[in-house]
Amino acid sequence: MKKYWHVIGIGIQNNLTYRVNYLTRTLFSFIPLFAMLSLWRTVYAGKGQGNALGGYTETQMIFYYMLVAVVDVLTAVNEDDWQIAADIREGNISQFLLKPINYLWYRLCLFFSGRITFIAMASVPLAVFILCFRHYFVLPAGAMALFAFPISLFLTALLQFFTSYAMAMLAFWLLEISTLIFILFAFEYVASGHLFPLDLLPAWLQHVLMFTPFPYQLYLPIGIYMGKISGADIPLGLMVQLMWVLLAYGFARFMWARGIKKYAAFGG
Repeated sequence: MKKYWHVIGIGIQNNLTYRVNYLTRTLFSFIPLFAMLSLWRTVYAGKGQGNALGGYTETQMIFYYMLVAVVDVLTAVNEDDWQIAADIREGNISQFLLKPINYLWYRLCLFFSGRITFIAMASVPLAVFILCFRHYFVLPAGAMALFAFPISLFLTALLQFFTSYAMAMLAFWLLEISTLIFILFAFEYVASGHLFPLDLLPAWLQHVLMFTPFPYQLYLPIGIYMGKISGADIPLGLMVQLMWVLLAYGFARFMWARGIKKYAAFGG
């Protein structure tokens, strides 16, 4: 276990070397966010004050996108899938076959070190952003929401990572996986609630999406915090989210095992 804490420490040190890049990425990420907030403020201005859309008031809708920004900072996978695919293509994983270290846990430690660094770099501009929109701030829906929100956030981070890791394993068979990653990202961007709250979709489509892992990569923690998911639906949602995490982990391990056999067969 000590060796993995060492990996996290080394990862944080390496990431701090690129702290300007992290800060720049954070600042530029606010541009589409500001555009989205302006769009929804215009939409609600046309509907008249006090009118709700899909069960969201103007304040709730603006705060929804503020939470999207926060959840992204805490859980999103940035370049881990590209780095894993590069390790496979360039033969860097060979060293892990000779050392007493699990490559999946090694990458997971690097993922968390990246999140820690990104949070440190993004905290100030994110705090300024939230301060500017403080009149839209909404408190958690209740004590259960306050308790379940960080649990769901942690599961979201794990689900994001294991999914990306499994996709990166395709590099064992394919020379270029960027197209597949972009397709998955595009679908996840809509189906997870990044683009708009899933409550705005028809009820039947919402129901179908809840049988996929995508809502559990963003919408679930936000829905819990805002009270869109409440009561018995909270523990049920967390159990389903945990199920998807375990399935993604199992699939990631399966892809690694199959990929390593092919890698070894070709003399990797």
